[in-house]
Amino acid sequence: MSAAAAAGASPAPGAAPAYLLPLLREINDLKRVRSAGRPASIADRLFASAWSRLVAGEDVARVAMATTAGALAANRLGDLDPPLLRQAGIGAEEVSVIRQRALAAVAEGLDGGLRAKLSAALDAPAREGRPPVFVQRLAEQPRAGATCPDRPRIVLEPPESHAEHCLMVAVYGVMLAPVYGADAPTVFLASLAHHLHNALLPDSGFTGEMLLGQALEPAFAEATRQALAELGGPLLAAVEDARRILPDAETPEGRAFHAADTLDRVLQIEQYLRGASTSMDFVLGDMALVHEGPVKRFQDAVLAEMGLLP
Repeated sequence: MSAAAAAGASPAPGAAPAYLLPLLREINDLKRVRSAGRPASIADRLFASAWSRLVAGEDVARVAMATTAGALAANRLGDLDPPLLRQAGIGAEEVSVIRQRALAAVAEGLDGGLRAKLSAALDAPAREGRPPVFVQRLAEQPRAGATCPDRPRIVLEPPESHAEHCLMVAVYGVMLAPVYGADAPTVFLASLAHHLHNALLPDSGFTGEMLLGQALEPAFAEATRQALAELGGPLLAAVEDARRILPDAETPEGRAFHAADTLDRVLQIEQYLRGASTSMDFVLGDMALVHEGPVKRFQDAVLAEMGLLP
């Protein structure tokens, strides 16, 4: 991490925030963290929660900070969220302390002003409404994987959902907003809503989009219109306004969004490749799969006898 990053200073607008890459990688795994009795991944559920709060009339800035703070805390706590911790007999104040500790453990390199907002929003009271229908459809709609015209599709399992992608871009966007001098709530809302067309249209990737030709833009526009019709009043206006940043990277908000979108797309593929190339030496050595404890000597002996030690 650079000295400026360690001090909480923001790089110049337009700088590549390489010091954030390890944290971005780690948060990306929220697409793949699940627990008993809960549907889908943490990322899927954060996406639904964000829309639920927006529909209930919560301020976009408040939802953006609370959602991002929740994602960062879950980065270390996984699905040990307030309801489960309280059910396990931990008092509300101690739960808050635990979550603030988890947030602080991963947020050190973020902009100082952003860290303060995230800390304040982490356990703030929330209002919840009924999410639009498109939220569930995006959670059920898989991403296309890697496609390129005139080449066979590369199918990567398990696929991420469009809800997971949109949530991750929204969280990345909030984290990157200070880097580009962008308005974080605008980037967050645009990111949550940038794949509304896929609530109707399955994702055929770059290949399918090229084959649609002149029909592409009208089809996407109509599918988006149908999703937006589920919203009303101030939220509809706010979503339409935020989505104006999507077409280009000429504004600070556009740059923050496109940086977040690109990074999530590439890091999603990277995790497939990383998993496929992980060695037993790394898992047993660096990751201490069989870690220190009272029976480690026996465990190592078992592995040695079976020929499984590096």
